[in-house]
Amino acid sequence: MEDFFRTLLHEAAILAPKVGMGILLFAVFGLASYLLRKFFERLSRQADYNTAFILKLAGRAVSITLLVFGAVTALGTMGINVSALVAGLGLTGFALGFAFKDILSNLMAGVLILLYRPFGVNDYIIVTGLEGFVKEIDLRYTTLQKEGQKYLIPNSVLFTNSIGLKEPAHQEGTGERAAS
Repeated sequence: MEDFFRTLLHEAAILAPKVGMGILLFAVFGLASYLLRKFFERLSRQADYNTAFILKLAGRAVSITLLVFGAVTALGTMGINVSALVAGLGLTGFALGFAFKDILSNLMAGVLILLYRPFGVNDYIIVTGLEGFVKEIDLRYTTLQKEGQKYLIPNSVLFTNSIGLKEPAHQEGTGERAAS
């Protein structure tokens, strides 16, 4: 029994610096993640509405990526074989990307529409046979309205098809482009 405790103490003495270094490393990555997220939030407060939303989204993505990278690095520093974990994360990312490809497609198209601004709120557009005033643009859908009808058009459709901007015969909105 005494040999067991002596062996246990010896192993703990060997592992303690590795575990301590892993925890310290993860804490450094956690602090960097927090500071970067706050930096992006501060930038977003100075930007217009569309750019602010994109900056906040980018800040969250960078923060989460840094935390995952920090966790894998910390585990590797502790002596844990992370090659299977990294391979699993890669396969999981691929599977999730494939499963959510339409959602991700709409999300990326929404980000690009908000960045490039091919049209704005209150513009009258025509796309894939639908037409109306743009009432709202978010990351997944753009809302068109005409004669009391509302249409939710996925942003990937707007990004991959031709869009016509025109002045309608009668205007139910202002027809003026919102200040960008």
